[in-house]
Amino acid sequence: MPLPRYKQINTDVTPYYHCISRCVRQSYLCGRDSRTGINYEHRRKWIQDRLHKLSQAFAIDLCAYAVMHNHIHVVLHIAKGRADGWTMDEVLLRWRMFYKCPPLVQRYLENFDSVTAEEREELKSLSAIYRERLQSISWFMRMLNEYIARKANKEDECKGYFWERRFRSQAILDEKALASVMAYVDLNPIRAKIAKTLNNSHYTSIQYRLNAKRSNKVPKFLMPFDDSKKKLTESLPFAFSDYLQLITDTLNAERNGSTYKMPNLPNKLLNKLGMTKENWHLVTSNFETLFTGPVGCPEMMENFARCCQRACRPNVSNAQKYLS
Repeated sequence: MPLPRYKQINTDVTPYYHCISRCVRQSYLCGRDSRTGINYEHRRKWIQDRLHKLSQAFAIDLCAYAVMHNHIHVVLHIAKGRADGWTMDEVLLRWRMFYKCPPLVQRYLENFDSVTAEEREELKSLSAIYRERLQSISWFMRMLNEYIARKANKEDECKGYFWERRFRSQAILDEKALASVMAYVDLNPIRAKIAKTLNNSHYTSIQYRLNAKRSNKVPKFLMPFDDSKKKLTESLPFAFSDYLQLITDTLNAERNGSTYKMPNLPNKLLNKLGMTKENWHLVTSNFETLFTGPVGCPEMMENFARCCQRACRPNVSNAQKYLS
């Protein structure tokens, strides 16, 4: 029986989560279906555009994503407290980007002076509900999957489920797990042989970051990496140059058939993470196989289980072996 979401997500322990949604049909979500010959490649753009739009409205940052043939990966960061700084008007406007609001909200947004004191209290209650939803992973994934399912069903002229009923989520509990899951997501299309290089890995966060880097721009819709020059309050806890060097060396080593002979990195990111090259390769190649639930060092996994009132701690032995 699936665990309730409150036992899978706890922002008091960690703000990072890896989410996966899989298509329930035999046909492809994206790409060319070898069985029917129909090309669904354009749907990848639907998903990327939707992810970017959601990241603009929600108090949730996109760390990494990859749109595969029959599933998608996203690594999300819940910016706890960010939504508390939004005004009521800002919350209502953000929610209206996706849903047709009640007539009272529509009237208020068209003319701020058109509501009574009682109606303003009702607006405050609605904005409190919307504020909570705009920092919820469940609502983020719902608004992603529901939108894509409706478009795909309309295109296919059919009804019914497009995705599996529930998306899968994994709590990411420390820097080792975060770097590993991002590398797993960024390298997934290449390992699945739907792309050959990071630069031509279309509709992925790593390609989006590389395109922005070539244009000397900050990736608009993605959470930035730690850059000492910019002093950002919220950023991924390592430098992009170090991370890019690490996944590039990982990819090159795999292609050369010398996984364990990765060159010494000048940024020493693996040393910072405290992982061996062997463990790094095993975890980033088999992330979903090794870990079916929360991911991090054994101590963090035990703390997460305790805070979420979970009786079991799956894959603690793998965490002890590869991440301790």
